[in-house]
Amino acid sequence: MQGGSSGVGYGLKYQARCIADVKADTDHTSFLTGTLSLKEENEVHLLRLSSGGTELICEGLFSHPNEIWDLSSCPFDQRIFSTVFSTGETYGAAVWQIPELYGQLNSPQLEKIALLDAHSRKISCVLWWPSGRHDKLISIDEENIFLWNLDCSKKSAQVQSQESAGMLHYLSGGAWDPHDVNIVAATCESSIQFWDLRTMKKANSLESVHARDLDYDMRKKHLLVTSEDESGVRVWDLRMPKAPVQEFPGHTHWTWAVRCNPEYEGLILSAGTDSAVNLWWSSASSSDELTSERLIDSPTRKLDPLLHSYNDYEDSVYGLAWSSREPWIFASLSYDGRVVIESVKPYLSRK
Repeated sequence: MQGGSSGVGYGLKYQARCIADVKADTDHTSFLTGTLSLKEENEVHLLRLSSGGTELICEGLFSHPNEIWDLSSCPFDQRIFSTVFSTGETYGAAVWQIPELYGQLNSPQLEKIALLDAHSRKISCVLWWPSGRHDKLISIDEENIFLWNLDCSKKSAQVQSQESAGMLHYLSGGAWDPHDVNIVAATCESSIQFWDLRTMKKANSLESVHARDLDYDMRKKHLLVTSEDESGVRVWDLRMPKAPVQEFPGHTHWTWAVRCNPEYEGLILSAGTDSAVNLWWSSASSSDELTSERLIDSPTRKLDPLLHSYNDYEDSVYGLAWSSREPWIFASLSYDGRVVIESVKPYLSRK
């Protein structure tokens, strides 16, 4: 269960927090990552796994003007991505495009498609429409949720609608429901709020949930996974919102990030400030029907949900991304700028 890494590594020059799968690149297993240097010119790295899976190659290195706190890749164009960045005490967000001839240029510059400039509060994240080509974006700051119309050809983004969560609520992140694109889940201080984009009103909530991160199960409707400081990793069936259907101990320090596998049911990754990445198997995610009676039997099951712990990092792990092209592969990013690619194939048969 515990163990070092047999993965493929790559080192960034500066500290970093965020990494994203390039879902639109169907020919390569690719990831984008960005740095978080206060004093130096920050960088975006386009990384591709070699065909043999033995080397992580930097296919593009681009300067970025500010510290990158969030990075997401466009689901329909592999050259487009978004960042949330800090300029001292203020935050901004923008959509960028990698130049077409980046591999032939000495110092390629990112092309700014649009600034998401309606925010006056600290921005936490930008969310792309879950799959396929669409012109909608979500951006979330401490108090507000914005729905944008993005026009890449005209290099513009317009606010379609906006709503405030209220002064008493502090929004810190979110996830777009892949099964119902009208719903976005937003993490609040002690709850998760579900917003209906058609009305821009709160439709529902999970209470007494102190989540740092959350992710929808791509394979199962109604399933949501959260990472929480004191409770570790929790699996929720949104049809029974009063209590989680499964809980894992998480990490020995803060559980910072959680990601559900896009293809294999029940596979969950978590990352923490204890310098570890844990691979879990959720029996709740792999069950066709979830009922309250199942929970009575679950303590008697002797299956250990922790398949493996990757614990050879030297710093906190903030970034996690499954590959959508090769879903048995994931990338992790520790704060010291170390990217590691791992394969979970050895653990698939243990489920």
